[in-house]
Amino acid sequence: MPPDLERREIEHIDPDLVRHAQARLLDAQAAGRLAELFRALADPTRVRIVSALGASELCVCDIAATLDMSQSAISHQLRLLRQLHLVKRRKQGQMVYYALDDEHVSALFGQGLDHVRHG
Repeated sequence: MPPDLERREIEHIDPDLVRHAQARLLDAQAAGRLAELFRALADPTRVRIVSALGASELCVCDIAATLDMSQSAISHQLRLLRQLHLVKRRKQGQMVYYALDDEHVSALFGQGLDHVRHG
């Protein structure tokens, strides 16, 4: 880019807009955590697990049967979803049941689905 054009672009910077954007800018740690969340939801299997858990609490075997996958594969995905606080588990005797961690996860999933269906 010619130096004079580059300089003109710099002259068009609006300091008030830049300050406003900087005031709302995520810090690196929050940006990293949010990116992890979206990376987790970038996997179709994990999205389907979240979808299934949006209907009701399920054990690993029920999730595996619902998605027609092995329990081992589901457990691997659930471990990641738990680490990111997207799902929680509850133990009842020998059984472990999984559910969405909180209403934020359900809302995020619902809004994303609306965006895909109507966007």
